[in-house]
Amino acid sequence: MDFTVSQIARMIDHSILQPQFTLEDVRSGCAIAAKYQVASVCVRPSDVPVAVELLRGTEVRVGTVIGFPHGDTSTEVKVAETEQAVERGATEIDMVINIGWLRSGDIAAVETEIKEIVRAAGPAHVKVILETAYLTDEEKLAACWAAERAGAAFVKTSTGFAPTGATIDDLALMRSAVSSKVQVKASGGIRSLDTLLAMAAVGVTRFGSSATAEILDDLARRQVTTYARRA
Repeated sequence: MDFTVSQIARMIDHSILQPQFTLEDVRSGCAIAAKYQVASVCVRPSDVPVAVELLRGTEVRVGTVIGFPHGDTSTEVKVAETEQAVERGATEIDMVINIGWLRSGDIAAVETEIKEIVRAAGPAHVKVILETAYLTDEEKLAACWAAERAGAAFVKTSTGFAPTGATIDDLALMRSAVSSKVQVKASGGIRSLDTLLAMAAVGVTRFGSSATAEILDDLARRQVTTYARRA
């Protein structure tokens, strides 16, 4: 599967989520996003206004996280977080489901919460984080089906804060569970071009990563080498 650097860049949400990051780290991360013209940055809720200002005039969207990283805040709090994020300029919303509700079999409550966040997000894209490390395959399927019924734009593997992140098996399962109306985002451990390409091959169209520069620079180097060999 052949991609240009710009095509891969437009599949990446550059992640700036670590709790210890300073405002300078946020600025540096936004500069990377602007340099490579990635799809979006994914920042902490408090950093949305900073990212919006820094990325004004670029095509990079600003996203943030809701109920992060555990998903166990109340629906009302998640809705309020979403409304505030959108008011401040976020156009992508990555929400964590209530993992305990899902594992308890209360799919209706999970679906209702997603619907409420989709409603609060308005035109912003909602990505539903399953946190696959804690789920059985049956639970992953149930969460994907609920997310699609609720109107989510994406289903997503992980927060990056669980014991494990995205795997090919989970991504293939998630891709098979939803229709073409719903995209699949891989997150958690996406640190190399080869990993990204393997996941793209099973239908993943968006990647959360903090290794954006390394991935895209690697692809650029490979393309230069390939061109030189053919010349």
